[in-house]
Amino acid sequence: MKVSVGTIARLVGAILLAAFLVRPEAFAPLFAPLTSNGAPPIYRQGNLLALAWSHFQIVVFATLASTLVAVSLGVLVTRRSGAEFLPLSRAVVNVGQTFPPVAVLALTVPLVGFGDGPTFIALFAYGLLPIFENTLVGIQQVPAAVTEAARGCGMTPAQRLFRVELPLALPQIMTGTRLAVVVAIGTATIGSTVAAKGLGEVIIAGLLSDNTAFIVQGGLVVALMAALIYDAMLAAERSIILRLGLPANERE
Repeated sequence: MKVSVGTIARLVGAILLAAFLVRPEAFAPLFAPLTSNGAPPIYRQGNLLALAWSHFQIVVFATLASTLVAVSLGVLVTRRSGAEFLPLSRAVVNVGQTFPPVAVLALTVPLVGFGDGPTFIALFAYGLLPIFENTLVGIQQVPAAVTEAARGCGMTPAQRLFRVELPLALPQIMTGTRLAVVVAIGTATIGSTVAAKGLGEVIIAGLLSDNTAFIVQGGLVVALMAALIYDAMLAAERSIILRLGLPANERE
């Protein structure tokens, strides 16, 4: 069985990431040249594995919330009874793109206080647009002949939606979700400015102490996490599309 270079690179990246999060001290010699004046090469003010897990959790929960709302809106505006709400829905999901995440944090801190709350709201708002637009495209691309055949088989509107339209639109929806997750992983680093637990804490500590080692290790963990999760979600999309039996040119 032939293994691609990309697969090997992903495997090595996953092993290195896991090893660093579990035993960061073992990598101290690699980061030592980036320090000065006896500064520590490894961030020790918090557990890196715990910070990475907190970072991952807030991204997952925010994206799940974005997906639930965005897909629901996408379904609503593709029904004949809800088509008139398309402009309003687009205005709602565009809010997250209109205001930068930093601005969202500043606006929400007085409402929900410091911690994970403002970061969750910022990531939730930022993830709505790609998931909503991909849901629209996915449902609208379902062939009319397929839905007519389902109607001819006696399926109710709800059955057509859950058994035909959403399954066929799922790969497109997953593409939007994948984009939202990758953006959220990077964006979540700013949550540490409002006391949210995450890998941004390492980067900010490096900036405040002028310790390049902290900045680099925080950035590398975030980048590796984003790349590995992106690849995992892409593999899941391809697997689902293969099961649906879509033509090869629709998988790209």
